[in-house]
Amino acid sequence: MSAKIPVGVLGATGMVGQQFVRLLQGHPWFDITVLTGSERSAGKPYGEACTWVVSGEMPPALREAIIQPTTPEMDCRAVFSALPNAVAGPIEEELAAAGFAVFSKAASHRMDPDVPLLITEVNADHLALTHIQRRQRGWDQGFIITDPNCSTIGLAMALKPLHDHFGLEEVMVTTLQGLSGAGYPGVSGFDILDNVVPYIRNEEEKMEIEPLKILGRLEGEEIRPAEFTISAQCNRVNVRDGHLEAISVRLRREASAEEITEAWQAFRGLPQELGLPSAPEQPIIVRPERDRPQPRLDRDAGKGMAVTIGRLRPCPLLGWKFLALVHNTIRGAAGAAILDAELMKVQGYLD
Repeated sequence: MSAKIPVGVLGATGMVGQQFVRLLQGHPWFDITVLTGSERSAGKPYGEACTWVVSGEMPPALREAIIQPTTPEMDCRAVFSALPNAVAGPIEEELAAAGFAVFSKAASHRMDPDVPLLITEVNADHLALTHIQRRQRGWDQGFIITDPNCSTIGLAMALKPLHDHFGLEEVMVTTLQGLSGAGYPGVSGFDILDNVVPYIRNEEEKMEIEPLKILGRLEGEEIRPAEFTISAQCNRVNVRDGHLEAISVRLRREASAEEITEAWQAFRGLPQELGLPSAPEQPIIVRPERDRPQPRLDRDAGKGMAVTIGRLRPCPLLGWKFLALVHNTIRGAAGAAILDAELMKVQGYLD
């Protein structure tokens, strides 16, 4: 059996960083050898520097691991970046230039023309941008792969089969987003108890732009964005995990409810074909009940890696409407990046 690939988790003390640590424990292909944190955390044992807030226990083997600064001297091949957007951009570029494979959850490079904005089941062909990225930036072995915004992932996965089978003209989406999307300690209890906060900074802009790149076509050396319009409204609600999205769509050609449901249920991608370790067997799950999906009941579907859809019904304005649910810190964050790395390992990018 070949040795596992050594990997690092950047920003390991935050909520998404903790999900990386949790999900990578016992991974068949990757082994955590580096944990990094802020200047305040560097030099401390992980168990002391990190307030563990995700499910399960902190891995005992990492409790005494010393938090390191994020530098090119790290002893690993690939890194999973949960760095804050304010600092991620230049650090990730420095690491890629030094030869690291960078799998980033930060927003800094998502819309760079030569950086894949990846959902493995949706646009794996966009990985060809990696070769262009290396050539244009003068990098040898390193590269940057980005994941979309957590709410964008649920939306884009729900739209992909519709876009492929029927075409899309207009999309309206209103989100009810879990508290963990704001990180830890996140939203003040005084702000969210008995309340809904109808504003999440930059969230609506991301949801209106990112899916167009994800669902766009790779033509030559650039992505031609998908040609439909998205209008988004984003709200923070008093739910721990899970982003629920109310979506209305206008299709380019007529389709029945049975045809739409069949398109979702038949949807598969490369991760399923290759049997990747983190891939859900069924990436889109359609619930027939009138009151599903619900965050508490459905966010862990497919070990948190599946998107759950329900309540498909006619929309008097656009044609069809439905609900979609994504686990924001697993499929919407750490799990998605790990799945990216699994696909790229199989395809030889991590050799």
